[in-house]
Amino acid sequence: MNGINKIYFTLVFFLFSCQFFGQTDTSKIIGPEIAIYKKACKLIDSLEYKKAITLLKSVIKIDPFHYNAYNKMGLAKIKTNDFKGAEKSIKQAIRILPDNVESYKMLVDLFFEEKRFSESKLYLDSAMTLEINDPELYYFQAKLMYVGKSYKPALDACLKAIDLNPYYMDAFFLRGEIRFAMKEYNYAIKEITDGISFESADFIHYQSYKTRALARFLVHDYQNAINDWNVYLEAFPEDEAGLISRGANKIEVGDHTGAIIDFDEAINLNANNPVSYNYRGVAKGENKQFVEAIKDFNTSIKLKFDYGAAYVNRAAVKFASKDKRGACEDLNKADSLGDELAVSLIETYCTH
Repeated sequence: MNGINKIYFTLVFFLFSCQFFGQTDTSKIIGPEIAIYKKACKLIDSLEYKKAITLLKSVIKIDPFHYNAYNKMGLAKIKTNDFKGAEKSIKQAIRILPDNVESYKMLVDLFFEEKRFSESKLYLDSAMTLEINDPELYYFQAKLMYVGKSYKPALDACLKAIDLNPYYMDAFFLRGEIRFAMKEYNYAIKEITDGISFESADFIHYQSYKTRALARFLVHDYQNAINDWNVYLEAFPEDEAGLISRGANKIEVGDHTGAIIDFDEAINLNANNPVSYNYRGVAKGENKQFVEAIKDFNTSIKLKFDYGAAYVNRAAVKFASKDKRGACEDLNKADSLGDELAVSLIETYCTH
């Protein structure tokens, strides 16, 4: 190699080396907003929403176009019940990135929970023009149809969600709720049971246990209804209606003492509900506590003077106490109130 070529080669190599080895590796540069954003996301995962909001504000101050920060802020504000603030943050994310489906989905859910159904549907329609294979969008569609009592289309929308995600637990639960509303109780039980099969050890969908318990009572599966109420009431021990319903199931399986305990708890929660006294009177009557049973029926009728079922049940206890005259008076009163059972009982026991 002559001297000129050698000098040229050396110069080229030197320039190439400077360009290659001296170039800054931008892939390793992390802007301060990225680190702050990640920390805020961890705080949200740890349920520390207010701290997360403070950090996300810092992110937005550095980068006003950080749409993910606005989305996360919207989520954190929802969790702190600042729904107006959440709406504002999420809409800002959409202004920055109009094709961001996640923002639309958050607004669909937010407006649904606030019962602003027309606005929820508006954003759902917008989201579905951007993404047609998102199972969550079909689930939201089904929820809106359900509240609008369009039950069959809602079932179809749930099915589309499940086709896209065969393990979509909430879609199965929603199908169960819809079936229950349609009075298809056995189907409701099946749908909810399918959904429960996907539950993890750290997540229990208590509302579905409640719905399945109600459905099982209506198909006379009383013991399994009690089992469902046990799960639900362990989490919500002060649900008055749940205690009454479990007690009613216990009467059906002959656990009258257990039923009385449930009605006692319900009455402690609300001493002005005639239903609790009526059912407790039935349970006490089955336990042959006739005097106490009559007292409960008297209280029930005092609270609700036109409570036909309470008159019928008090009549049954009076018959058991050999008070035929008092029993027939109660049945005639129940008949005058339109109680259908009273008619047949009068014909059987009070016409001789």
